[in-house]
Amino acid sequence: MRRVSLEYLEPGMKIGRTIYSTDGRPLLVAGMVLNTHYIKRLIDYGIGSVFIKDDMFDEIEEPPDLISEQTRLESVRTVKELFHNLESKKRINLQGVKKTVKNLIDEVLSNREILVNFADIRNFDDYTFSHSVQVCVLSIITGISLGLDHIKLKDLATGALIHDIGKTRVDRELLNKPGDLTTEEFIEIKRHAERGFEILRANQDISLLSAHIAYQHHERWDGNGYPRGLREQEIHLYSRIVAVADVFDALVADRPYRKAYSTSQAISLMRRMSGSQFDPGILESFLVNVAEFPIGTVVALSSGEIGVVVDTNREKPILPVVRVIFSKRLKPLSVVKEIDLTKDASVHISRVLGEEEVSRLFKGLLSVKQVVNSN
Repeated sequence: MRRVSLEYLEPGMKIGRTIYSTDGRPLLVAGMVLNTHYIKRLIDYGIGSVFIKDDMFDEIEEPPDLISEQTRLESVRTVKELFHNLESKKRINLQGVKKTVKNLIDEVLSNREILVNFADIRNFDDYTFSHSVQVCVLSIITGISLGLDHIKLKDLATGALIHDIGKTRVDRELLNKPGDLTTEEFIEIKRHAERGFEILRANQDISLLSAHIAYQHHERWDGNGYPRGLREQEIHLYSRIVAVADVFDALVADRPYRKAYSTSQAISLMRRMSGSQFDPGILESFLVNVAEFPIGTVVALSSGEIGVVVDTNREKPILPVVRVIFSKRLKPLSVVKEIDLTKDASVHISRVLGEEEVSRLFKGLLSVKQVVNSN
């Protein structure tokens, strides 16, 4: 599969992963062929991009995920219900949170050898709920890498799942504002950290450590974060973990005001923030679990050839297996070859192709196939 922004979708493309509505019902099922009506429906629904299945990907196995689609949907539903209940001044259903945390920890522990390969597709309006679940998953896998025991993982996961609960006290239109924020609007959004802490510490069933994640996840390693300007070890370990997971997931997700960054772009950006925004040790413990070039990524090689990532290496996430499909002159190869970059030091990935480049290449490849088939 490859991830395609809506502006590059065309009738005839095939859905690679099922897209779900906000209440968990399938909106478009994997395998469905897009037409103009479906594309318009996606635009109206606030979806930024979808996974598309191309002919050249037919033999490529879809990478496994750390959690099942069913668990993801149920977890998002739990967070959504929790937030809505708080907005309507109802009591927090912590049983649902505890059950969700247990399920997420159990599944991630069972799949700890799996690399993070892709972000989920989200409706803009439901971004906070899906983001909360993904931050929880990413925090758990980082906590495992750091050797946290089950009890500590539970506190970490609980705080990660509801780290943005203070946003229930912020106007939703402000949270989803597509343009730049005014100084006053940014100050208002920043208050969600303190408000989240106030909500959670008032509940005896939530540990104080979990509550501090809501309070501290925007603190920075160099002391320039908020709300208290804590630095380095003054910031709790769990909060330092969630801070990394929070930013990574925000970068690789579509937002109303920008397209998602590629995984390699997000990693490059976060490495530049190591030692300033992030605890360097935490960042590296997180990144060992992420495929820098996820399966389906189209890349340019140092040889000048173009290929698609077809497999990842757990021990060396930056060195995947690449199937070469275009020559140096950007001509489709009649016989493709695969290069395991852990075994061939003579070639490396020079860059990830931009979406416009990929779209142009795939159109050219489709035209060639159509000519060949007609003959």
